[in-house]
Amino acid sequence: MISIFWFGRDRRLQDNEALTFAAESSPSLLPVFVYPADSIGLSSLREASIAASVKALSESLPLGLQVITGDPAVVLKELAKKSGASRIIATRAFDPEGAKHQHELAAALAASEVELLLIGSNYQVMPGQVLKDDGTPLRVYTPFYKRWLNFGATEPFLLDVEGVQWLAPDASIQHDFLGSVSASLQAGEKHALETWRRFRQERIFDYSDNRNRPDLNGTSKLSHALAHGEIHPRTLLAQLGNSPGEEVFRKEIAWREFYADVLFHNPHTVDEYYDKRFEQLRYDDPEKFPEKLTAWKTGQTGYPIVDAAMRQLVETGWMHNRARMIVASFLVKDLHFEWQVGARFFEQHLTDYDPASNSHGWQWTAGCGTDASPFYRVFNPILQGSKFDPAGEYVRRWIPELRHLEGARVHEPWNDIAGFQNGYPPPIIDHSQERDEALGRLEEIKR
Repeated sequence: MISIFWFGRDRRLQDNEALTFAAESSPSLLPVFVYPADSIGLSSLREASIAASVKALSESLPLGLQVITGDPAVVLKELAKKSGASRIIATRAFDPEGAKHQHELAAALAASEVELLLIGSNYQVMPGQVLKDDGTPLRVYTPFYKRWLNFGATEPFLLDVEGVQWLAPDASIQHDFLGSVSASLQAGEKHALETWRRFRQERIFDYSDNRNRPDLNGTSKLSHALAHGEIHPRTLLAQLGNSPGEEVFRKEIAWREFYADVLFHNPHTVDEYYDKRFEQLRYDDPEKFPEKLTAWKTGQTGYPIVDAAMRQLVETGWMHNRARMIVASFLVKDLHFEWQVGARFFEQHLTDYDPASNSHGWQWTAGCGTDASPFYRVFNPILQGSKFDPAGEYVRRWIPELRHLEGARVHEPWNDIAGFQNGYPPPIIDHSQERDEALGRLEEIKR
């Protein structure tokens, strides 16, 4: 019996429940990845990050990975017929797009003799399992976290890779992008495990103090690996202790799972408002103010911490989490654009893009998400810069026009006689005025 294993956002061999099941129950296994045919609009960096992740997966397999492109429901049905496979096995998806692809494949296979098996998830606790006593989903993080902890850590799944009867890819239908991936892009399971090892050894005990500092190397650098499924949170949690840094890291993993749970119960919130009241808030049309949106996208707003973060995103495909909140607040509450405008831009550029974390991270900052104290939180970009980049190192790293300014002076170049001498722009808006404007618009919908 031949089985196809359909890799999605679970690009790893170890601690992969569905793959372990497939390997143990299938005499022959064909590993397959369906390259997205609808990736138009993604930045070159994001496309390259997907390719690097898939290439690393292919290189970890004894005979390589079958890579095809197209609509999964069409190409996987055709591949099953061509290869003689009687089963397609995959990790169950919980995001709207992934679930849609799996539902469409199930429908396409319904009239055939090919079975689709969906097993496990890419989460420690499967979305939909953490519930209130009355069986309804939780809307607030803290009670979710307390109940999430009760599920406990399960042991990672181990796979004897060499003991599997892998099937070789069919060269006649192999997608050829893998050979063009830049060697400088680091991705894959091996890299993820090494990143985790270094983080545990060098930075996790200071994580609670340093994770909010974009000027420091204080984060785990695992967001890409988690988003691509190159490491499972179960692997991380199984090795966590109870130091303050480890406890904060555990809570960050739980935030990711909370947002996945919220999106599972409310799939429309991937691009619609969780709190419907905020659909009525008066927003500005980006087509009428294209210069403001362009300034935000290109890091030319005149607010250094905002511009440093946006330049980091465009140049590297990644942005520090504290910086994500700062630029999101600026877009929604200083420029008065809807959160979806920023979420789409992040989707195009973030190499660690995760639909649940992206949509609900934006809605948390925009004040229309699950947070109990929503819209009144308006980040002051000057104070945020001074607090989380106190010596200005982060700003100077990404804004060469301000490298002549020393220390915290870099956060307010307008106060320095030489602040604009290298072409850095003055602020495009007055933050204090726009903060009042945002709160005034909130009062309109409250009335």
